[in-house]
Amino acid sequence: MALSKTQSSFYRRLYVAHLIAVGTASIPALIEATGMPRRTAQDTVNALIELDIHCEFEQQAGARHHIGRYVIRDWGPIDPTWVAAHAERLRESLGYPPS
Repeated sequence: MALSKTQSSFYRRLYVAHLIAVGTASIPALIEATGMPRRTAQDTVNALIELDIHCEFEQQAGARHHIGRYVIRDWGPIDPTWVAAHAERLRESLGYPPS
C-alpha cells in the first residue's frame, strides 16, 4: 500500500531525525543515505521543528562556509528509541536505499 503524503512526510522527518542522531548529520550525508534531492533534505531538516524535534546546526570549530553537522537537541514528544527500533521499516516504506 502506498503512503499518503502525510504519512510519507511524517516518516521522512522521523527517518531524517534518526539519521542525524546516529551520525549522518550533514545535508550531503543525508542526500547520499536517502537519495533525496538537496532541497528536500534541507526542507526536511528545517521541518523537524514542526514535530517539536529541536535540531541545530553546529559549525565545525575554525571552519568557514557552514561546515559542520546537525545535532538533535530535543526529541520533544517523539520517542527516539521507537524511531531507532523502526528505522528499517521507515526506510523501506520511503523507498530509500539500504545503508
